[in-house]
Order: sequence, then C-alpha cells, then structure tokens
Amino acid sequence: MPAYIIAEIQVTDPTAYDGYRPLAAASIARFGGRFAVRGGKIDLLEGEPEPERIVVIEFPDADTARRWYRSEEYQKALKIRRSASRGRVFLVEGA
Repeated sequence: MPAYIIAEIQVTDPTAYDGYRPLAAASIARFGGRFAVRGGKIDLLEGEPEPERIVVIEFPDADTARRWYRSEEYQKALKIRRSASRGRVFLVEGA
C-alpha cells in the first residue's frame, strides 16, 4: 500500500533551503519515492493559517518512507531543512 510524506513548510532562509532541495530529492529517489506535490499554488479551503509550502512524497509503503526519513543520507539534508524552515511533517498510509 502506498504511503505519503506530507509536509507543511514555512521557509525562513531561502538560500539555505535551496541547498536542502537537491539532497532531499536524491535521497527520495534512492528509496523509490516520487514527488506528487512540490510547492505550487495553495487554495486554502478550510482552517488557518494558510501554509506557505506543501510537499507530498509518495513511497511504495510506510516502512520504506520511515527508512528514508531515518536514513543517514536524509538526516544530513534534514539538518539543513530544520535550520532553513519551520513546519510539520506527517506520514500517511494510502488506500
């Protein structure tokens, strides 16, 4: 069953965040993940506050998504993201 990493991100340091993107993308590809949503226009239909950036990454299953998130390769990228943004990240199993 596919699983999705969903992130609501507010970028606080765009220059540093630009260094995160290629590292994250390479690590995602190595775990068989793909971007379903990577930024784009947001039309908030309900709730608040409106997120600045939404990212949705599809993985083959939840275990693979967890292994990616905990991988040494992604943890290096994650340090950059945490210094350059704020947000929340969820793992959701698909149907």
